[in-house]
Amino acid sequence: MKRPAALPLIVILSLAVTVAAPFIGPRELPLQSILHPFSGSVESEIFWRIRTPRVLVAFLSGSALATAGMAFQAMFRNPLATPFTLGVASGASLGATLLVGLGLSFSLLGVPAGSFGAMAGALLAIFLVYSFTRARQGFSTSTLLLAGVAVSFFFSSLILFVQYMSDFTKSFQILHNLIGAIEVVGYGQVYQLLPFAATGVAVIVLHSHELNLLATGEDLAASRGVNVDSSKRVIFFAASLMVGGVVAVCGPIGFVGMMTPHICRLLLGQDHRNLSAAVVAFGGGFLTLCDTLARTLIAPAELPVGVITALLGGPFFFWLLLTGSAERGVI
Repeated sequence: MKRPAALPLIVILSLAVTVAAPFIGPRELPLQSILHPFSGSVESEIFWRIRTPRVLVAFLSGSALATAGMAFQAMFRNPLATPFTLGVASGASLGATLLVGLGLSFSLLGVPAGSFGAMAGALLAIFLVYSFTRARQGFSTSTLLLAGVAVSFFFSSLILFVQYMSDFTKSFQILHNLIGAIEVVGYGQVYQLLPFAATGVAVIVLHSHELNLLATGEDLAASRGVNVDSSKRVIFFAASLMVGGVVAVCGPIGFVGMMTPHICRLLLGQDHRNLSAAVVAFGGGFLTLCDTLARTLIAPAELPVGVITALLGGPFFFWLLLTGSAERGVI
């Protein structure tokens, strides 16, 4: 495949998957009910109030996780750097869990407390991992992963502690938040996630040039006029914003942030000016496809979409390790 043709092909296929997904399900929906969204029929409610917002949440979540993964991989110069392996998803889960455990429930400018808690936890996790790598000069892939795994396990232990100390109702709510599933009725979650995903994606896409230079090394980026510390703070904040928003709505969903940037990089090369657009489209289409499989494979029951992404991502992770891509970095 010629690389110039890959970007429009990725965008077209992702949009096709997203448009087709609401029409796929265990119950066939007549076209007449779809064309009349306010008819009040059961079929119309299923299409417009359940399937369509669910697909929108899946697309936004996939785009956000994939873009965050791309940014982390470029800054850490490692294809295994993702929201999951760096402990960012665990940090976001811990932030949301603490709010549930403490019984705090409020809303600021229409954004629920869980989103703020998840974003704060995500920022704390990436701060700890980044500080560790800065403290030890010449860190390797294994060092980076060990730091991320350590942070992830520590936060997971804190989540278990909070869950154990909570009453039955809060414990069940915490467990439900950690499953990693897309359960949407109406457009409330779409409006909740949209500001986080759109802002984070826009910031990172606007920093595509800085990501190109940071992927070659901080010294070279600084010599080309990039304010390295400022750019990293902005990109870290934007990525944490997206991961926190997704975890608050869907819970932690793994491997999207690892597979999507790597596949797009194989098709398009390393230039983040093209790569970022492909990752946004591919990530959204990929998670939409996984969620469609999750709600149809064993219908009328459903699988958490995190199960589908893990079944695909586990073998992909081993492939990265066996082929040596993890050691070669992203440049």
